Amino acid sequence: MRSSSAVSAVVGSRRARDVPEYWHAGKRAIDVVVGTLLVLVTIPIVVLAALAIICVTGGTPFFAQERVGMHGRRFRMFKLRTMVTGAHDMRQSVMHLNEVDGPVFKIRNDPRLHPLGRFLRRTSIDELPNLINVMRGEMSLVGPRPALPTEVEHYDAFARRRLSVPQGVTCLWQINGRSEVSFEHWMELDNRYVDEWTPLHDLLIVLKTIPAVLRRDGAH
Repeated sequence: MRSSSAVSAVVGSRRARDVPEYWHAGKRAIDVVVGTLLVLVTIPIVVLAALAIICVTGGTPFFAQERVGMHGRRFRMFKLRTMVTGAHDMRQSVMHLNEVDGPVFKIRNDPRLHPLGRFLRRTSIDELPNLINVMRGEMSLVGPRPALPTEVEHYDAFARRRLSVPQGVTCLWQINGRSEVSFEHWMELDNRYVDEWTPLHDLLIVLKTIPAVLRRDGAH
């Protein structure tokens, strides 16, 4: 497995374009202001979901998983737990059920989901704790979704370029079909974001995420 410094060294020859420094400041300001509002609005939902997970599964409601951030820096991404305890150890036994191409592993009806897991994923409620990572500066509200280290190991230069910007809670992939799109198209969308992002563009993606989540586009 590559170290974060090794991943950073191979982010790709086509890096993020040069942008005004105040754009980065604006992006962070949006993260803090909008992120804080979202945290306040969604706290009751997260608390209720956490209590429901405890009641149904008897286990911890939260899950922290190592992900790869900007320039290959690793961090623990927070989510509500959607799978049974020990799901990671069961991965090899369900690998043949994988429904997506590329280095990504996704199953529409994953047998490792606990009784509430599918609902939490379909509604994207399981991802609300990502806002903690945004507040900590490990993620942005908008940017390519953070990948697993095992996925990044198989990236080519084109895919690694997505690591040249902050990784996010939502992105072009989220509002353009999510799991319904091919890995190649996913990487094209992330590279398009690298080439086109602006603070205003980020706000528009956040606004477009709301109807996409309500429609449950590609969520499973």
